[in-house]
Amino acid sequence: MSINFNTSNQTYRQLMGNGLIYYVPRFQRDYSWTDEEWDDLWADIQNLFLTDSEPEHYMGYLVLQSKDNKKFDIIDGQQRLTTLSIFTLAVLKNFEKLISDGVDPENNNKRQEQLRGSFIGYLDPITLIPQSKLTLNRNNNNFYQNYLVPLQKLPLRGLKATEHQMRKAFEWFDSKVGQEYGYKKDGAVLATLLDHLSDKLFFTVITVTDELNAYKVFETLNARGVKLSSTDLLKNYLFSVVHRESGDDRELNILDERWEILVGKLGSESFPDFLRAHWNSRNKLVRSSDLFKTIRSKVLNRKQVFELVREMESDADPYVALSRPEDTIWNSEQKEFIEELRMFNVRQLYPLLLAGFRKFDSKNLSLLLKACSIISFRYNVIGNQPTNEQERVYTNVAEQLHNSKLNSIQDVLQSLRSIYPNDNSFYSSFCEKQLKTAQSRNKRIVRYILFKIENYVSGNNYDLDSDDYNIEHVLPEFPENDWSQFTDRDHELFVYRIGNMTLMKANENRELGNKSFGQKKIVYINSIFEITQKISTDNQGWTMERIAHRQKWMANQAKTIWRISQLD
Repeated sequence: MSINFNTSNQTYRQLMGNGLIYYVPRFQRDYSWTDEEWDDLWADIQNLFLTDSEPEHYMGYLVLQSKDNKKFDIIDGQQRLTTLSIFTLAVLKNFEKLISDGVDPENNNKRQEQLRGSFIGYLDPITLIPQSKLTLNRNNNNFYQNYLVPLQKLPLRGLKATEHQMRKAFEWFDSKVGQEYGYKKDGAVLATLLDHLSDKLFFTVITVTDELNAYKVFETLNARGVKLSSTDLLKNYLFSVVHRESGDDRELNILDERWEILVGKLGSESFPDFLRAHWNSRNKLVRSSDLFKTIRSKVLNRKQVFELVREMESDADPYVALSRPEDTIWNSEQKEFIEELRMFNVRQLYPLLLAGFRKFDSKNLSLLLKACSIISFRYNVIGNQPTNEQERVYTNVAEQLHNSKLNSIQDVLQSLRSIYPNDNSFYSSFCEKQLKTAQSRNKRIVRYILFKIENYVSGNNYDLDSDDYNIEHVLPEFPENDWSQFTDRDHELFVYRIGNMTLMKANENRELGNKSFGQKKIVYINSIFEITQKISTDNQGWTMERIAHRQKWMANQAKTIWRISQLD
């Protein structure tokens, strides 16, 4: 599906001019900026008026939805636009103070009304009801229209948390403007502040025609590292379905509370990933780019919205725990597998693990976690095989498990056979594997591999995270004259081969440094680690051939250590 949207750079003056009207969708997130964001914005405003300042300040992306290019729903950017509106009203409040103090009242009244008309809207002269350029969501709009826009005395009690935050924002900017500009008792200075600022702040405005195109924009920009909240877009759709069907504010408030608890557990940035894993754990595979479209086509009424939320609530805690080995949801055996999966950083299996968590008892869940860890090690860590096919298999098995087409752990394991590299394939990949330990993730994986092999050959179990032990590169990372048998090219090809690495006590490793192999052998033979002793007993010298030979020996051990017996 192609994305239908328009993009332009617009100043704040251009955005608020020409009779354009903006709406924060009814169920969009409430106003939530704090003094940290206010202070950043104020600093940016102040910097624009320094002698050597930049000519303009970039305010980021603004995603709007419109069918007529006159009325716009703010899909992303409502926090910034709301805060700029509150800042503008704080400037207008400072005009009121000048007028009440008798400072050039006629001209200042004209200035205030001109700026109000340009950036806020106008007040009906009889009813004093505001006709605003900006309408906020259901929890913010009454306070904004009835108190902030007409500059009424702000209530201190009976406010919602988000209204209280808006009141604080207004008072914060009112104080800043007064301290910096109000003392000059000059309306022209205040007018210049707002007038010039409106031409110096600019946005990249993306205008789409419907929610599907908005979601496509989110996916595209998020893939480029620009984080926009597709979570808010989905929330607005789901809540509008409920509102359209029932219109019950109590029901919407309950749904809102449950939604906020969900997002609080997951984090707004992680929520889209959770939603996809959740959906794919119960349905056929849906790509990220099609997720919103699919949900919109399947969730059509109030009952289905609440069912979706209930199902998400049941999956939220297990999903969060998948990246937290310390979570009390896991027993001691499961914690080890979760730690391994976090280290391997394989997320394609999340739908299956969510389905397994719902379906299996603790014993069978442990078997599933163990199998997924072994597959991840063989397929991803050592094999570097493509993840697209792996994701397809995991999601297909998850959907079958959820729908009771698969019922036992044995059925699940057999269904994973196609992504379990056989012994020959795994052995070949292991024999050639390099892991550059300058990267922290690789360093941890190398420690994991070496400790696993040590445990297998000696029966001794060591703490993977202990600072008492180091990785020893037999051929040093920075060799000196004693290693002249290795050319620069040889060194590049073999220094990070698994066969060139072993375990040592940290103090012994520091003392060895870049010494020759003959000197290292004397220390290796007395090591507490059998795999390190073996280097000394099995090798007269250290060459490319000996590194390869040792790595083949390690690969043979690995075939047994990382094995799913049901699939052999």
